[in-house]
Amino acid sequence: MVFADLFFLYFFLPVCLICYFITRSATVRNLVLIVFSLIFYAWGEPIWVGILFVSALVDYANGRIIAKHPEGFQAKLALAFSLIFNLGLLFGFKYTGFFVENLNAVTGLGLDVPKIRLPIGISFYSFQTLSYTIDCYWGKVKPQKSFLKFLMYVSLFPQLVAGPIVRYSVIADEIEDRKTTIKDVSEGFSRIILGLGKKVLIANGLSTVVTSLFGEAENGYEAINSLSVLGTWYGAILVGLWYYFDFSGYSDIAIGLGRLFGFHFNENFNYPFVCKTISEFWQRWHISLSSFFRDYVLYIPIFGKRRKYGGLFLVWFLTGLWHGASWNFVFWGLYYGLFIMMEMLIGKKRMKKMPLPLAHVYTKVVIFLGFGIFYFEKLPQLVKFFKALIGLNGNTFIDSYTANIFMGNIFLFIAAIVFAMPIIPKIREKAFEKPGSAYIFQSAGVICNALVLLASSLLLVNNTNNPFLYFRF
Repeated sequence: MVFADLFFLYFFLPVCLICYFITRSATVRNLVLIVFSLIFYAWGEPIWVGILFVSALVDYANGRIIAKHPEGFQAKLALAFSLIFNLGLLFGFKYTGFFVENLNAVTGLGLDVPKIRLPIGISFYSFQTLSYTIDCYWGKVKPQKSFLKFLMYVSLFPQLVAGPIVRYSVIADEIEDRKTTIKDVSEGFSRIILGLGKKVLIANGLSTVVTSLFGEAENGYEAINSLSVLGTWYGAILVGLWYYFDFSGYSDIAIGLGRLFGFHFNENFNYPFVCKTISEFWQRWHISLSSFFRDYVLYIPIFGKRRKYGGLFLVWFLTGLWHGASWNFVFWGLYYGLFIMMEMLIGKKRMKKMPLPLAHVYTKVVIFLGFGIFYFEKLPQLVKFFKALIGLNGNTFIDSYTANIFMGNIFLFIAAIVFAMPIIPKIREKAFEKPGSAYIFQSAGVICNALVLLASSLLLVNNTNNPFLYFRF
């Protein structure tokens, strides 16, 4: 089941809310969330519910062992088992085929490459339960005594299948005792509608334009062979905007849904395109993932010592690999790691002295080139992309096809640029500073929400398949 679906919006969610709020019992409310979360997850692939349940059970047991023997060898064994189980589960489903494929390429063995379907959300809930066990071992959180409460945390449908990666420490108190206020309901529904608009009104439109420029994946993105230099750059920019609105749209809906049930998830995207350095970009882009690798991987001792650049290499190698079993994702991660290392060598003070226009040009060129690496999963296609960027495909600087596509989608492009910037929050901030204007802004916000919901719903009427991009990961 997906969020951007009329069945979810107008049946599943209302029924869930009614069942949740019809009782005041915290235990019953938790059971309601568990049942609806498992239904949500099992809607398309019921077979994978068992893996989710076992994953929750394993790390619940690991947490209890750590609680009982915090200083003993049993705690170390529990931590080791959590690492082996979660990473082994992830490797088995996500990377086995990739590993065999590359083993064949290196050794010529000719082994059959297994075609293993990836359980939806496994990259997210594996990291959540793993972070819980590590935090229990480090003494950062108290292990959960109730398996039902822990299962609710793992299976919570707002963030189950595509994040954000919600750490146990963030909502531990709310698992035990939470309340949903009028403010939570108001801001929750507003956030859901915002995310829905990002996905349906902007991201889906951008994806169509990208396909018209680069061609279909199954045809090897053949259109890039004849694309002009400006057309290729325009396509790369659109890919970046598309991914932003799709990824952040899902996170907005997840955060909004959490608010309805009294949970306050951390922000996952914070207007990343306003960044002035690549380091700042990653402090604003997919925050839950980048902070996970920072806190749990960066300072791992390598060959017995904490190595600054070795840890950085490992973080960005894993960040790329986490996104998919393909070399382009590994290159994408190391590509960003290279620029972050360069910025570390230059130093924060010197980076801040860079003229603002130059800083924005530098970051945007790096970012949109990065999205090109992310988009083209096959290496021959990626090579064609880089050739087209500088005209080595033998085509012109600009062409009429690109110009027509640009003019035909100019309002979508402008809207994407505007809403990727923190313009609305700035206007809201100024409005609330002036007496009387807050009411006008709130009224305008209600009208805008209604219009976005109506427009999104109308576009979803004939759209039966509307998955978010992070479902792939």
